[in-house]
Amino acid sequence: MEIRKRRRPVSDINVVPYIDVMLVLLIIFMVTAPLITAGVNVDLPKADANPLAEDSKPPVIVSVTADYEYFVTDGSKKEGPMVPQELAAVVGAYLKVEPDRPVMVEGDGTVTYDAVVNLMVLLQKQGVESVGLMTDPVEE
Repeated sequence: MEIRKRRRPVSDINVVPYIDVMLVLLIIFMVTAPLITAGVNVDLPKADANPLAEDSKPPVIVSVTADYEYFVTDGSKKEGPMVPQELAAVVGAYLKVEPDRPVMVEGDGTVTYDAVVNLMVLLQKQGVESVGLMTDPVEE
């Protein structure tokens, strides 16, 4: 007569597959994180200007690219491309919520002065009292 040993059920959880999945996700996030950008590619003109105060609210950034495309960036949220009238309405809506937020124009260095001035006039018609112009610092 043969004696059979009874096997006890294994109650351990095998965590190795979970660790593998976690490491794969970590690598995916490490590779894709630098590719995500919140801004618009603009070659700013160089000037020796003072930066915004650190205690000021984050500005609403209005961008004009070299291809005359218009964008609005509010923190990490980018909207556009859009026509200038639509852009001015979007900025006006932002300022109705927070009227004391600064508005900055980020114009590409190759864009005509006329395009930047017309954009500033549209913003003024939407109730923007003052507009700052963004520049890159001068390299010494």
